[in-house]
Amino acid sequence: MFKHSLIALATLASFSVSAAQLVLNADAALDVTSGKLIKPATVVIEDNKIISVSKSNRKGYAADAKIMNLKGYTLLPGLFDMHVHLTSDAHVHGYKRLQRTTQRSAITGVRNAKRTLEAGFTSVRNLGAPGYADIALKDAIADGDVPGPRIFAAGPSLGVTGGHCDNNLLTHEHAVTSQGVADGPWAVRAKVRENIKYGADIIKFCATGGVLSKGTKVGAQQYSQEEMNAIVEEAHLRGLTVAAHAHGTEGIKSAIKAGVNSVEHVSFVDDEAIALALEKGTYFSMDIYNTEYILSEGKKAGILEESLNKERKVGSRQRASFTKAVKAGVNMVFASDAGVYPHGDNGHQFSRMVKFGMTELQALQAATINAATMLKKQDSLGSLDVGKFADVIAVKGNPLENISTLEQVDLVIKDGKVEIDLIK
Repeated sequence: MFKHSLIALATLASFSVSAAQLVLNADAALDVTSGKLIKPATVVIEDNKIISVSKSNRKGYAADAKIMNLKGYTLLPGLFDMHVHLTSDAHVHGYKRLQRTTQRSAITGVRNAKRTLEAGFTSVRNLGAPGYADIALKDAIADGDVPGPRIFAAGPSLGVTGGHCDNNLLTHEHAVTSQGVADGPWAVRAKVRENIKYGADIIKFCATGGVLSKGTKVGAQQYSQEEMNAIVEEAHLRGLTVAAHAHGTEGIKSAIKAGVNSVEHVSFVDDEAIALALEKGTYFSMDIYNTEYILSEGKKAGILEESLNKERKVGSRQRASFTKAVKAGVNMVFASDAGVYPHGDNGHQFSRMVKFGMTELQALQAATINAATMLKKQDSLGSLDVGKFADVIAVKGNPLENISTLEQVDLVIKDGKVEIDLIK
């Protein structure tokens, strides 16, 4: 009887005590949908949700709330990077990768996840990892074992035998094939099902050759239209979005026709491909910063001379394609391909996006509401709206006037929890 009374009292107490509130008072908060600044701004967080966004109002929160006064700062939604490889090390490319086990890569992922979160990126798409290491990392972060962004994980990338997503560094005597290799419509369907079985949130496949793969031509289409159709149909049947690595023109168009949600890299785009993307609402996910790292640091990191030569041809063309797509009004998301270059430097791409055609607001939208919408998470993420998860960052100054402020994020809140606080 006494025991039951204690349980009843505890239950009543749990309902009578209000959740702790966190109040952020800042110079401004950006509404990424409208592009307007709320000045000054107060954002109130309770548990892991935003419960109020307004001009400073000291009556809008509980008397015992924790208050952070952020003078000189602008509040933004947590950022998305829609193309990363957390388990990859930017200093380990080419034949050096043969020395890395899946287990070692997973540990590298723990370090990189923390660096990515510290850079203000509270959500990422991890587009390819061996041994489902990205899914293990996603689960560890979700369980609170290690710090990191919210991960939407692909697992092993699908690719054709000998293509960009295969391991082509060894001879036939070693008979090494990457985990995601599958040829033919039914084989690729089976691989999609396998990735979903082991926890993939999204599907990524290689439609064309790539820069950093041995023996592939960047512009050459790999999967046939029939195979791409099968991949996308199988993934969409299960409610997953699909990303297609595609540099070459025909591969880009075939992927869009198949119904992919995003095309990655998009280096050699033409007017027909842009028209198709506009018609179908396809997102372009273009990594226009990492060419600088590849050409300046790649050789030391082990990138093959063959790949460096490909990048010399592709980099400038990709940036021109980016400008063309922005002018045409194609849907765009922020995508750095971090892992090719060091994690934590993701924010350096913003200035290149502005340099090559975007306004500051467009670049921010690509990393916030556009990304959330593409992932079908716009009701819970991507903007500072009441009822959404409390993913909030703070940067010094106004990023609409100087986008480079995104290269130094001083406050990171993810899911209502303060992860990084560098504000003095």
